[in-house]
Amino acid sequence: MKIALISEHASPLAVQGGTDSGGQNVYVAYVARELGRAGHTVDVFTRRDDPGLPPAIAFAPNVRVLPIAAGPPRPVPKEKLLPYMAEFGDGVALHCAPPSRPYDVVHANFFMSGLVGLRLRQAFGLPLVVTFHALGKVRRLHQGSADTFPEARLRIEELLALHADRLIAECPQDREDLISLYGADKRCISMVPCGVDSAELGPGDGGARRRLGLAEDEFVVLQLGRMVPRKGVDNVIRAVGELRRRHGLRARLLVVGGESAEPDAALTPEIGRLQAVAREAGVEDQVVFTGRRERHALRDFYSAASVFVTTPWYEPFGITPLEAMACGCPVIGANVGGIRHTVVDGCTGYLVQPRDPAQLAERLARLQRDPALARAFGQAGMRRVRRLFTWRHVASALETVYRSLQPSPTLQTTERMMSL
Repeated sequence: MKIALISEHASPLAVQGGTDSGGQNVYVAYVARELGRAGHTVDVFTRRDDPGLPPAIAFAPNVRVLPIAAGPPRPVPKEKLLPYMAEFGDGVALHCAPPSRPYDVVHANFFMSGLVGLRLRQAFGLPLVVTFHALGKVRRLHQGSADTFPEARLRIEELLALHADRLIAECPQDREDLISLYGADKRCISMVPCGVDSAELGPGDGGARRRLGLAEDEFVVLQLGRMVPRKGVDNVIRAVGELRRRHGLRARLLVVGGESAEPDAALTPEIGRLQAVAREAGVEDQVVFTGRRERHALRDFYSAASVFVTTPWYEPFGITPLEAMACGCPVIGANVGGIRHTVVDGCTGYLVQPRDPAQLAERLARLQRDPALARAFGQAGMRRVRRLFTWRHVASALETVYRSLQPSPTLQTTERMMSL
């Protein structure tokens, strides 16, 4: 098949860990790569955010990235991109109009890409698949006035929920929200999770702590991902303080992420806020902000950690818990969104309430006092990821969705006869 992936703000070329670089970038990159590996031709359309980018970039076998001019050729916060979507849609449409490069299916990622995809569906009859990655009504429920997306986002999502040919829910909570909040037809929803590249992320060689300068006997807590308030990193910092105060146990917390390779509060204001939280909690000497790290370096961090912790207020899916599990690291995650689907409480780790540092500290204490239990959780998590959550599984499931939207051979023959 010829597949158009649209991802207006989350380019597969972007570095993971920045403010607007996270799970969606990873999703688009690995889905495209696996579909190309399966023999499909894939074009990824994203907004040009760098004037030096060429018109087309070979990304992987059978996959290219097409940066489309829309608005200023520089990074723009995704909350401010909607006014440029008409121009972005014009650019994408030039590639989709026959006879230039017709596609068999359009897979739009995020609501703005969905808006462009709906235009392609109406103009060229291309089947439209939409993965929202996050829903505006859910975001607004949890963030209130801190949500700076325009009101139009909600109307666009409602339109897509009713008119896309297929909606991809990444977890059961996502499916429930699409039905209850947007009136989506459950028959038009397919559940396909995110994944992990098991060749890239797996058990380490035992030297990760030495390479990272960590003592072998340290209890190391890892937090890795985007540095934004909703990720709840402050909750993890306070839990490290509670671990010492309530349980008499000491832990080192590694916080990986930010806009630069070195931690810089000027470039990543959230780091400055979190540093203040660490001082207030009395654990400034136990919390290490590493700055951003490239993907090839992540295996060492996951492998060196005694436990991976992620306690966001809400999380549409959350890829980092899967990455940690793939490396054999037990996970403590917030009992929200996709995390409650991927982490099995009491089997691969623990589920806790967000914004409850005392409960998180109690679970950390259990694992610190029982290394055998932590290892068992890590092994169970690794098996679960390999069985259910690889990018190959994801791409195969999406391929099944795409094929289900193709005209039947009988219909195609009839259409050809009618055109004679």
